[in-house]
Amino acid sequence: MFNSKSVRISLSFLILTLSAFFLIGLQGKLSAQSNTGLTLFSGVEGEDILPYYLQWGIGPRQKERYKLKIPGKKMTQGAAKFFITYPEYYDGKFDDDAIEVRTTKGSVDLEEVIWDSESRIIEIVPKEQIRSSKEVEIILHNVKNPSFPGTFYFHCQVIAANDLPIRQHLGTWIINIDEP
Repeated sequence: MFNSKSVRISLSFLILTLSAFFLIGLQGKLSAQSNTGLTLFSGVEGEDILPYYLQWGIGPRQKERYKLKIPGKKMTQGAAKFFITYPEYYDGKFDDDAIEVRTTKGSVDLEEVIWDSESRIIEIVPKEQIRSSKEVEIILHNVKNPSFPGTFYFHCQVIAANDLPIRQHLGTWIINIDEP
């Protein structure tokens, strides 16, 4: 009926197939999230979409670390202050004591960080102005993701490192929070 060689081959094939499905599924659960570089129908011009990275990509109601990047080409006039605004329907929580700003030279000392949850804005003031053409990464540690999955537009504005106290829009991080 069945010879032992065909049973071994069939069993080996079955184990290999199940292993592949398990590894592919597990990879999807373990990988962090970031923007893909190609966003269609977002309402934001391509050059205004800023890159981001979610450290764990673990879904709603979970602790997360957001790494919000600003390319050096966007920092044409440097920055004396950063402002991050987010939508009304984002009900996540931020830890204003756990916000960090980094440049290519390392972590930047901050004078103050103010999170105004009612106005949905985070204001970040470095001790020293960040000069132009420096890539900047704003790291939000200990973020509690919102209650529900969705797409959230976080807008980045700066007050330039000159004498004019006018907010300048640098771009938008289009952040996706998915169910695990």
